[in-house]
Amino acid sequence: MHIFLHNIRALVTKEFLAVLRDPKSRIVLIVPPIVQLLVFGYAITFDLNRVPLAVYDENPSQASRELIALFTGSPNFHKVASIDRQEQIAELIDRKDALMVVHIGSSFTRDLLLSKPASVQIILDGRNSNTALIALNYAQSIVSRFNDAWRQTHQLAGPPARLETRAWFNPNLESRWFMIPGIAGLLTLVVTMTVTALSVAREREQGTFDQLLMTPLRPVEILLGKTLPGFIIGLIEGTFIFAVTVLWFKIPLRGHLLTLYTGLSLFLLSSVGVGLMISSLSATMQQGLLGAFLFLVPAITLSGFTTPIVNMPVWLQYLTLLNPMRYFMVVIRSTFLEGAAFGSLVHQFWPMGVIGLVCMSAAGWLFRNRLY
Repeated sequence: MHIFLHNIRALVTKEFLAVLRDPKSRIVLIVPPIVQLLVFGYAITFDLNRVPLAVYDENPSQASRELIALFTGSPNFHKVASIDRQEQIAELIDRKDALMVVHIGSSFTRDLLLSKPASVQIILDGRNSNTALIALNYAQSIVSRFNDAWRQTHQLAGPPARLETRAWFNPNLESRWFMIPGIAGLLTLVVTMTVTALSVAREREQGTFDQLLMTPLRPVEILLGKTLPGFIIGLIEGTFIFAVTVLWFKIPLRGHLLTLYTGLSLFLLSSVGVGLMISSLSATMQQGLLGAFLFLVPAITLSGFTTPIVNMPVWLQYLTLLNPMRYFMVVIRSTFLEGAAFGSLVHQFWPMGVIGLVCMSAAGWLFRNRLY
């Protein structure tokens, strides 16, 4: 047992030296994840702020000014123009100077005073349908607030049923709360895959892997020696990213650390297994990087990071079952936002463990049977 641990320690030390002795490698492991987390954390969001807004008010009055004030006072809109002719609407939208135009008709105030439906036209630039729909939802919310205030001011009877909404897990409906935990999982995968996909390929390119196979080390010792450095680096990177997520971006961690780190450990096991398998199939570091890239793109796309898996074709949903990141996305978001219990995530844990063991077993077999 002592010899076994001594051999593993020697291999792990060798791997860490290979990764960390080059200053450029150290910078690649530390700086890009920090920069990417900060950039993605602020850049990737489904929220809209300061939407360019133009106003066409054909009936300037106290009522129309109150409605316009609700739009201009909202952080979601930024007034860029006031229109006095119908023809100006097309110009503004065609040039993308305004994403939305609020058109208040000439009979707006009269209809309100007569308790008749007073129409407000919302004209949107529909070239980006997702952005247009979000802006429309903001506009509908503002008009609803105006209606409530008008009814209270003029003592009008309200509708027989009133809709009240409450969002669970993300009360302010900030998309950042949903995106940043996903980014944490994405960056952990990228760092781990980059380290492990180059592990065996580096030795093959340098001509030292055959020498390693000729040593008395058993395949299981070589496998563990190649696995632990990537696992440890991923664990450290993941911990740092989680800390930034909680302390910098103020995303609440409602679940237990045991649940989070169980998911992270199994995710790292599967990621390291896939990375070692790719590295074992690669003759050069360039092939290792290419193989990691070919895995990362579909893994991220099919993980539910941005697109819900249930919206994908059925045959593609079955394919996602082979993707470890699919399971970790559920674990990390459920732990952060929902405070999910350990037991409720077991069905997400064991697939990552199975994927890791299968890939590592395949990598161990490839160590001795893949010849160049």
